[in-house]
Amino acid sequence: MSLQIIKSVDGKDEYVLLPIHIYNALRNEIKARIKKTGKQSDYVVFDPADYVDNPIALARIKAGMTQEELAKKMGVTQAYISKIETKNKVTAKMVQKVKKAINES
Repeated sequence: MSLQIIKSVDGKDEYVLLPIHIYNALRNEIKARIKKTGKQSDYVVFDPADYVDNPIALARIKAGMTQEELAKKMGVTQAYISKIETKNKVTAKMVQKVKKAINES
């Protein structure tokens, strides 16, 4: 897996997404540099809520589940979970069903 670089609107490199094993290897160095420089703003914690609009997908991601795991808990297919996660609007009833399945973990 390679590093992903996210560019700003003016095309300059702005952020890097690291595979978790690389982040874990660098975690202590990152913490030490933040402490030394006091520049916490150089490191941005990823919050899925900033990028994921669908409440079903967001709930699943925050629960640390895959689509397949959620599908098994709900007794549906992974394709069905994918389908509801791509919708612009989901019903409150569907959100309740998903949250119930997640909380049964």
